Amino acid sequence: QVQLVESGGGLVQAGGSLRLSCVTSGRTFDDTAWFRQAPGKEREFVAVIRRSGGSTAYADSVKGRFTISRDNAKNTVFLQMNSLKAEDTAVYYCAARFLGRLRDLKFRVVDYDFWGQGTQVTVSS
Repeated sequence: QVQLVESGGGLVQAGGSLRLSCVTSGRTFDDTAWFRQAPGKEREFVAVIRRSGGSTAYADSVKGRFTISRDNAKNTVFLQMNSLKAEDTAVYYCAARFLGRLRDLKFRVVDYDFWGQGTQVTVSS
């Protein structure tokens, strides 16, 4: 029984900050990522973190503004979002996977097996 539950979304003014949380089931996934989907657009990669926390990657659109981190003791992955822009408005999803035969980080929706329900982030301008 695996599950991921996101929280922390809400309404914020442009330039403000939010911190999203993703609480997973007891088993710690190898990679946990954040994706987002705006109305009428494809779901897109935002950030990913390896279980150890030693490897992270970000979409170019959020580099320098968003930070992904994790607390394995609490089975939680965070996404700190600063300097928010109107174009960051989307439903944010937590996704997770276990490593397959390759150990590289993955950035595609199809690479992730487990998904949360999503949390709405709305940035007003």
